[in-house]
Amino acid sequence: MRHRVKGRKLGRTASHRQATLNALATQLLKYKKIKTTSAKAKSTKQFIEPLITKAKRNDLAAKRHIARFINDKEVFHELFTDILEKIGDRQGGYTRVIKLGNRAGDAAEMSIIELVDYNEITSPKKKEKKATTEEEPKAKKSKKAPAKEDAEEAKVVEEVEAKSGDTEDVKEDAEEPKTADDAKPEVKDESTDKDKEAEETKAEKKETKEKKDKK
Repeated sequence: MRHRVKGRKLGRTASHRQATLNALATQLLKYKKIKTTSAKAKSTKQFIEPLITKAKRNDLAAKRHIARFINDKEVFHELFTDILEKIGDRQGGYTRVIKLGNRAGDAAEMSIIELVDYNEITSPKKKEKKATTEEEPKAKKSKKAPAKEDAEEAKVVEEVEAKSGDTEDVKEDAEEPKTADDAKPEVKDESTDKDKEAEETKAEKKETKEKKDKK
């Protein structure tokens, strides 16, 4: 029976297990998101959250305690400056474990562990999707606006053309002659045309008679 046996052994000795958790906690604070097995991710979550809670005291005793586990100076300094400012007044739950499925080689269950407050920074794809969805209605509105502008421009053009047509009519009226004789339409002499046609027909008849007489 496993009475009073707490935690996961992770297939390691105590010293090796402690070194693994120190390394995972350091990498998580440095990169804000790491991928590992589910067992290591859960152990890292249980290991690092008490450290972050103690770091919120921001006194000398807390710094000495955390320095035993976080050996990277840059990560140690970032924990007490940027990370604590980002966490703010959050009371626990600083990390999140997301399961990914089984690994292809040995079928080990894989997970991602990340800092909750840095989720927006570590997932830029979501930001891009939101930006595109927000930009789409703006693009639609911008497409509708030119149509209204084109309609207004068409109205203005029609008004200008109507005005120009009126001016052209006025010009034509001005060019027309003012005298009564010039204003009268030209009348063709239909009698002269008929006389010409009659003469032509008589000449044709004479030609045909002469041809017959010759024969």
